[in-house]
Amino acid sequence: MGPVASKRGKQTVRDMFLSTLVIAACAGVIYLFIPKDEHADPIKAVDFTVELATVRTAAPYPVAAPEGLPEKWKATSVRYDEAEGKAWHLGFLDADRRYVAVEQSTAAARTYVPEVSQKAKDTGRTETVAGKEWQVWEGEKYNALVLPGKGHTTVVTGSAPKESLVEMAAALKTTPPPATPAS
Repeated sequence: MGPVASKRGKQTVRDMFLSTLVIAACAGVIYLFIPKDEHADPIKAVDFTVELATVRTAAPYPVAAPEGLPEKWKATSVRYDEAEGKAWHLGFLDADRRYVAVEQSTAAARTYVPEVSQKAKDTGRTETVAGKEWQVWEGEKYNALVLPGKGHTTVVTGSAPKESLVEMAAALKTTPPPATPAS
């Protein structure tokens, strides 16, 4: 019984090896025929128009969003958090794929701005953009332009260079919140 068992063991190992080769060959053929686009951009752009329209009716401040940015700018994230200071966030990649975000909130500016700007600090300088005086904040990770408003703060922040932050700030347009009916 010894020689038969030995021969059967060798056949089992050989069969497993052949099965593995067949499976690998099938997987290789399938891979070759799956369409691939090596030039496709892996970052998906988001359309924020619906969220913007919704937030503009819900937020207690004029919600800012850019208009007329170059086509190479890409919106990558959008959210509104009613519970956390009625915070509006709109994230972008600029033409050089550097991050720029528009942040707005009713939260206290002294805590909100360092939070969304990755601990940037007020330099005491200002920058006039589209006729408005923005505070210039600088940090290790992000820089920011800060525009205090009545009951809210607007921040343009990110890892992008100051020129991109200024370009975003200049493109921001707002609409006032809906009028509350008189009692």
